[in-house]
Amino acid sequence: MNSLHKKILIIGGVAGGATAAARVRRLDEHAEITILEKGKYVSFANCGLPYFISRDIQKRSRLLLQTPEGFFSRYRVNVRVNTEAIEIKRDKKIVIAKTETGMEEIPYDSLLLAQGGSPVIPNIPGNTSNHVFKLWTIPDMDRIHKFIEEQKPSKAVIVGGGFIGLEMAEALHARGLSVTVVEAASQVMITMDTEFSTMIKHALEGHGIRVITGNSLKEIHSTTATLQDGSSIETDMVLFSIGVRPELTLAKAAGLDIGASGGLLVNDMLRTNDPNIYAAGDMIEVVNKIHGHKVRIPLAGPANRQGRIAATNMLGGAMHYRGALGSSVVKVFQYTGASTGLTEKAARDSGFDAGVSYVFKDHHVSYYPDSKQLALKIVYDKKTMRLLGGQAFGEAGVEKRIDVLATALQGKMTLEDLSEIDLAYAPPFNGANDPVNLAAFVGLNDITQYSPSKTPAEVLIEIKNNGGIVLDVRTFGEQSKAPLETALHIPADEIRDRLEEVPKDKTIYLFSKDGFLGHTTLQVLKANGWNRFYNITGGYLAARWFQDWKLNI
Repeated sequence: MNSLHKKILIIGGVAGGATAAARVRRLDEHAEITILEKGKYVSFANCGLPYFISRDIQKRSRLLLQTPEGFFSRYRVNVRVNTEAIEIKRDKKIVIAKTETGMEEIPYDSLLLAQGGSPVIPNIPGNTSNHVFKLWTIPDMDRIHKFIEEQKPSKAVIVGGGFIGLEMAEALHARGLSVTVVEAASQVMITMDTEFSTMIKHALEGHGIRVITGNSLKEIHSTTATLQDGSSIETDMVLFSIGVRPELTLAKAAGLDIGASGGLLVNDMLRTNDPNIYAAGDMIEVVNKIHGHKVRIPLAGPANRQGRIAATNMLGGAMHYRGALGSSVVKVFQYTGASTGLTEKAARDSGFDAGVSYVFKDHHVSYYPDSKQLALKIVYDKKTMRLLGGQAFGEAGVEKRIDVLATALQGKMTLEDLSEIDLAYAPPFNGANDPVNLAAFVGLNDITQYSPSKTPAEVLIEIKNNGGIVLDVRTFGEQSKAPLETALHIPADEIRDRLEEVPKDKTIYLFSKDGFLGHTTLQVLKANGWNRFYNITGGYLAARWFQDWKLNI
């Protein structure tokens, strides 16, 4: 591209901004590129900060992906750190910046806003104390690390049960602290459905992390934190990780349009309502690829891709950003939780006739050593069979399945497509039918009514409103470990000899260990004249995560 020495100004030097600068240079050797960064560091690995605190990453320098000097040497990009943009004069195409030596006017032909967001810190007594922290920048990380090294705290409270909160819970636990996570919502990881957030909570508690939900901090004192319910927690340090607010002060003052979701409004070329100003990253709203509505998805992957596209278009290109799926993954000790697309709740809230299937399978064949159970849930549209989203949790193979589902979502694949997708198989890596295939089978069985299913949560509601009976077909050994007192228990291997015990005038909900024997037993009932039945998808392994089932975990 020939920019005729076009002046490209980028405000914000992390993720989207740094990516955009490098992309501009690759496209045009002669463009004048300047990055203004409010902080001291540019192009650092902010997603890696918790892993320095945990000491998984030993060298601080590994988080500094690029320096101002390195940017100039490699890309001839002029990086201005400790330089805060305080005003955009759109009519003159000038940015007023506050530097270490005073105020300066910086001209541009095209401007990219990539300012990201800022951590939300609630306005409560004690929030500015020396033992209160956030984790967003290198200086934040340095301050936490120094405090741990010098003050030797033994107890910590983390406020917020999202990505950073969970990562820091593990990090501080690794540094020897007793950790309490306080989440105002009814569950940790609100980006996942209740049963998967409960799996994550159970994993945290299994490693000694205390988790409090449905509560929030009221006050912070020198050695305690008071919650809204009046209870108190002893603590030596407090970390806030309750969310990120898009940085929009500059954009609003410049008269740029803000979207309904609260992010900066851009079109599919990432251009604002000013044709010379583009934006990328956590500060903008984007299209959710599943339901088509505008949302905020503050994740590093989308931010980097947006920076690449915006850079291209700033030089006269015509690349389109089609939105994001919100694919994400989090490490919780030896476990992994991941999701993509819509949760069951989000699908229903968006108006879809959502179906659900659960699969609980080993991540590779069970006869090969070290197989680990994987919990997988997919959400689909019953009318079109289109995949809508997926979640997974386990010790191995989790992100692999979510990446497959994310690819399927990108291609708008149906359950039929998923059932036939050809994934690599060998005993150390997979089963002949991947859990993704199996989840599609379960969904297709439901849609075709070959084996109609209900989720454990749906069954609770159905029985309460309309009656019915749970037929527990688990083995005696399985049933004895977690008995279901209100159920009729007939092991699957005995069902043909005990059909007279199963009522025909009630709806039958088949309950097995993982859903499979429920499916096979349903076929026996169907062949013998029963016509009111549902298989409980996921069986006991799904139902145990719903509190009202009162089953052992």
